[in-house]
Amino acid sequence: MTDFDPTRRFSDRAGDYARWRPGYPEALVPWLHATFGIDATWQVADIGAGTGLSAQPFLDAGHRVTGVEPNAAMREAAVVALTHETRFSMVDGTAEATRFAEASIDLVACAQAFHWFDRDAVRREWSRLLTPRGLVAVYWNTLVEDHGAFEAAYAVLVARHGIDHAAVATAHPDDATMLAWFGGGLRGATRLAHPQRLTFEALRGRLLSSSHAPREGHPAHAPMLAALRDLFDRHAVDGSVTMRLDTRVFVGDPRVR
Repeated sequence: MTDFDPTRRFSDRAGDYARWRPGYPEALVPWLHATFGIDATWQVADIGAGTGLSAQPFLDAGHRVTGVEPNAAMREAAVVALTHETRFSMVDGTAEATRFAEASIDLVACAQAFHWFDRDAVRREWSRLLTPRGLVAVYWNTLVEDHGAFEAAYAVLVARHGIDHAAVATAHPDDATMLAWFGGGLRGATRLAHPQRLTFEALRGRLLSSSHAPREGHPAHAPMLAALRDLFDRHAVDGSVTMRLDTRVFVGDPRVR
């Protein structure tokens, strides 16, 4: 059994998450700026901010960013990672109850977390906190759809050894989900290539950062890592493998239906 409550689910994985999870493409924020007239004056709320990976591209582009994260271990990791960033702050809140004042946020950014939320409740909350010009950007990394040999084998490994992988996978949004959620408020969407070159250590850390990966002491832990070692050895070239990811991005105004 695992804890399906996202506010506690990653408490023992914050270190692996901060070190090994992929960030987001360099092209993401420039695309948002160029396509939607966003600039560095836009105040960003990073919902489900985790360890700060999703905040960094906006900080690099000059934005002020407030992260919203209900998990204490993840918040602490973000504060440590971004301690040098004077334009970053973190609050204890949820996507459905952010604690922001009404009409105070220009851009709601939600990376790799939308599947944990109550979709009706976040529509109400995000509509409340957006400024008149405000927009929502929902984006996440996913294995490429055509599944090359390595990606396909990795997906099988995760499905076979993950503790509750099926339940989590079912909850993940897809393109149809996001098109329906934004409805008439959709302003644009894109996919950005985001390949990752991984040593075995990085691949292992990436897998263990997933909430459905069994931890040390679980009977499935050792078999999972043995299978991962075998997978890596079969596909590695010059000591690493390439995991091909796409970053899917959907942008719109939730106040328009």
